[in-house]
Amino acid sequence: MNVKVFYRDGVKSLLLIAALMLMQSCGFIKSKFGKGGKEESGISNGEITATARKGFKQTTPAGMVVIPSGSFVMGQADEDIASSMNNMNRRVTISSFFMDDTEITNNEYRQFVNALLVDSVSVLGEEEIMSKYYPDTTVWKKDFAYSNGDPFVEYYYQHPGFDTYPVVGVSWLAAQYFSKWRTNLLHDFQNKEGQFNSTGFRLPSEAEWEWAARGGRAVAKYPWGNPYTMNAKGCFLANFKPQRGNYDADGYPYTGPANAYNPNDFGLYNMAGNVAEWTSDAYTDNATAIVWDMNPEYDNPDEPRKVVKGGSWKDIAYYLQTGTRTFEYETERRAFIGFRCVMDNVNDRGGARARRR
Repeated sequence: MNVKVFYRDGVKSLLLIAALMLMQSCGFIKSKFGKGGKEESGISNGEITATARKGFKQTTPAGMVVIPSGSFVMGQADEDIASSMNNMNRRVTISSFFMDDTEITNNEYRQFVNALLVDSVSVLGEEEIMSKYYPDTTVWKKDFAYSNGDPFVEYYYQHPGFDTYPVVGVSWLAAQYFSKWRTNLLHDFQNKEGQFNSTGFRLPSEAEWEWAARGGRAVAKYPWGNPYTMNAKGCFLANFKPQRGNYDADGYPYTGPANAYNPNDFGLYNMAGNVAEWTSDAYTDNATAIVWDMNPEYDNPDEPRKVVKGGSWKDIAYYLQTGTRTFEYETERRAFIGFRCVMDNVNDRGGARARRR
């Protein structure tokens, strides 16, 4: 036998054995192929032999993208020019979830309001629906003194020209109720089809929002990563207030379409600018010190202040930073605050090590 051929085949065999041992040590073979044999059900011969129930597969919901699990350094990604000291750096871990790739639009939110007016008037009453859940269009006039917001008061929510623009004038409480309605809508369909229910829609936690905004980039100042608000061609990368008195330099004087500008590396649009976004967290200055480092969330129903992230069309660049946090009261409705939903991903709970297999 040729010595070179023998040596080459021997090396290949050793590499194959090493690869198999590595896959076995990482659980690849077991997780991919299982133990084999016929599937058992429930209880057999006086012993529990139940395996995973068949028929459930969580698909990506319409309008959402998968956000992988991971660990990152949460908090201020640049100088704390406001000296707020309210988002000190710490490493946290986030489980995988689905997230709306854009902010909830006027037309999407309108489906919710219309459904309430048809199905829930007898329970909630028209007055409660219109006062709590219908967007407050007068925010375009109330939020800005001596400003001609009258056209937006009349047109922004109802006119088809703004169907794909982010809904505003919605309180934190209304955003929570929208999430519950959206969950019930999906579960009702799944029940009729004889399917297992998916996990429900909800607002993202502050940590989930920040992890998603960074798009997998470590210590990213902005969702696009680099320290500047313009690209190499001099084009602004988000909708905000780029210059003193000049709101139009970035392309939109007020809000823009929910899918304007380029998405970040996770496929999410406008995680900086356009409208700021509600999160599920209650606000406290010392959140870093009291929340856990695994899926942290400060859930305090007695605290009416809720964390708002991302900055808006009316804000300067500081508020667009991924680590900047502000708050608004849960009942308040603003012309510059919207929201998007998330859903837990129960099909992919593996971390970075599992994804490398």
